[in-house]
Amino acid sequence: MAKLVECIPNFSEGSDQKIIDGLVTTAKSVGGVTLLDYSSDSSHNRSVFTLVGDENSIQEVAFQLVKYASEHIDMTKQKGEHPRMGATDVVPFVPIKDITTEECVEISKKVAKRINDELNIPIFLYEESASTPNRVNLARVRKGQFEGMPEKLQEEEWAPDFGERKIHPTAGVTAVGARMPLVAFNVNLDTDDITIANNIAKIVRGSSGGFKYCKGIGVMLEERNIAQVSMNMVNFEGTPLYRVVETIRFEAKRYGVNIIGTEVIGLTPAKALIDCAEYYLQVEDFDYGKQVLENHLLN
Repeated sequence: MAKLVECIPNFSEGSDQKIIDGLVTTAKSVGGVTLLDYSSDSSHNRSVFTLVGDENSIQEVAFQLVKYASEHIDMTKQKGEHPRMGATDVVPFVPIKDITTEECVEISKKVAKRINDELNIPIFLYEESASTPNRVNLARVRKGQFEGMPEKLQEEEWAPDFGERKIHPTAGVTAVGARMPLVAFNVNLDTDDITIANNIAKIVRGSSGGFKYCKGIGVMLEERNIAQVSMNMVNFEGTPLYRVVETIRFEAKRYGVNIIGTEVIGLTPAKALIDCAEYYLQVEDFDYGKQVLENHLLN
């Protein structure tokens, strides 16, 4: 069996269906790769694709997607709730089967170099691929966003890992790296006050004293007129989803606000959801490996 790698590129376009369809076509154009899932959000103005393939094919499809995005997404005109610094904002590689994180780091570096060599887009390496400790956290790398990147690239500590100290005029800057699986998880609130979502996000995210493995921001879903706490759970076992949900529920009550729903964006490891079911059902002595039918059949 071939080594399997997951790639989850994020694109700064969530409204223009023609561009999204073009990304889908590109994602399906490389043999040896399967497009597992994609989702687009107009308020975030962002699309997230989930692909899996062998180590060579996944590199090719990642490059072709970045190329397509650079040709069709103009960051000088792009607006949205989600922080972003490039047409392709981030390209993470995740080990799935018979491949190590270290091998995914090497894949990320090869793709990053090719993107810069052929498309002239400057690249920051992040997470496990980071060249320095201050580049591990994507939020820190992306701080300043597209508009602030020209000035940021002139700072001594922020030279790109690949490329010159200037952004691509329309495609901006892209982060490429390797990481373990995460869960993109959002909690929707019954309020149109973005300040409340921002306050709660500050409480739960690790960078401001909350949960170590939670990254979060407040965003406004304009089409629904509700505020949302949008999160990346980078280690769902270290910080389970239910713990964050209950903290958000508790903190929202002080404003007279309730949770009206949650969202999982893209794919998620089954165990992240099973852990929630075990918690809320108060299942005693539960064995995930043996008592989940599908797992038992595969053992």
